[in-house]
Amino acid sequence: MKASLPLQQQVIQQYCKQLRVPTMGAQFRSLAEAAIHQQQSHLDFLEALLAAEIEEREHNLVQRRLKDARLPKTKTLDEFNFSSAPHIPASKLKELAQGDYIARAEPVLFIGDSGTGKTHLLTALCVAACRQKLRVRFAAATGLINELVEAQHQHMLGRALKRWSRYDLVAIDEVGYVPIAEIGAEYLFQVVADRAEKAAVILTTNLPFSEWTKVIPNARLCKALVDRITDQAHIIETGHDSYRFKRTALKRQATTK
Repeated sequence: MKASLPLQQQVIQQYCKQLRVPTMGAQFRSLAEAAIHQQQSHLDFLEALLAAEIEEREHNLVQRRLKDARLPKTKTLDEFNFSSAPHIPASKLKELAQGDYIARAEPVLFIGDSGTGKTHLLTALCVAACRQKLRVRFAAATGLINELVEAQHQHMLGRALKRWSRYDLVAIDEVGYVPIAEIGAEYLFQVVADRAEKAAVILTTNLPFSEWTKVIPNARLCKALVDRITDQAHIIETGHDSYRFKRTALKRQATTK
């Protein structure tokens, strides 16, 4: 005897649970009703059901990639005001967002003063890579170095460096804001060198490369790091005028009127 409809639905939901297809279990009833209403074939219904499961899985994967990236905020290129920074090449950034530089293992460097949009642009490229379901990891330069120093103290440096090497894209923010001890510079160099011509790196700095010796006193190590990070790199200068300062000034003017 054929099972009653409610019982049959419970059985289907249990099958979906066992097969680990939760979206199919949640949507099969509504999609079945839509298929009947629209006089769709069984294959049309099955296609819609499978598509719903795939779409939800891809959405969840992107959300996991964004969470694992540890971005300070989720920002996109659409949110960046290129009109207030016409010297920053919008077309170049949109091209980079397609991700070909990641496949070619080419570095991307943003150079400019504080408040000129470096971290926003770095974050936007990270978000674009996450949406392409790539494995991304963000860290401020000091945070990355501190993590590796702590790993060394726990005799786990090799494991930590291997973990960093597995990401499709590593984003290192704020190189140059504070001096780096020699051991820290060595660890930063190792992360960058391990990825050279194998995996992409994005880096932001407030210093021209000629001034990196101000924060990395070991001239030989500094030269080696600059050599690795600039090889085949996309170098984008964000300028000197702080958009945050402009925004604050405009708000102050608005309140005084």
